[in-house]
Amino acid sequence: MNKSEISQDQYTVDVPKALKAVGLQVTAQRLAVYQAVCSSPHAIADDICKAVRMELGVISRQAVYDALKVMSEHGIIRRIQPAGSAARYEHRVDNHHHLACRQCGSLIDVNCAVGKAPCLIAEHDHGYKIDEAEVTYWGFCPACQNKTTNDT
Repeated sequence: MNKSEISQDQYTVDVPKALKAVGLQVTAQRLAVYQAVCSSPHAIADDICKAVRMELGVISRQAVYDALKVMSEHGIIRRIQPAGSAARYEHRVDNHHHLACRQCGSLIDVNCAVGKAPCLIAEHDHGYKIDEAEVTYWGFCPACQNKTTNDT
């Protein structure tokens, strides 16, 4: 199996343990939010809210937003926001990048080409302590390429 075929399941964490390690309570809401993020990587908050409601029944949108915020602040999930997109959430928090389709907006993970975060040593850091760099590769996914080819 090559790196691009690695299952997303390997990136899940022991959420109760992770929450306790950062001093957060383990709640059914937080667990359901994490599960929804795992089930639909790169989902927007409203879609995560719908999934959590299917699981728990009743939960406020604000409770979902709060859970997403606190878990992303503590590195349990990752918040990304590609240009022109609403914030999206994923459970894969290791160093990786994304492929984004300019036409349909699909977003998929791609492993780092060199295994280390790229460009962490900027030509001039202007006094910043740089700890992360994001890379998004933009183009057209295979489905959109086929659609364009078939439409002509």
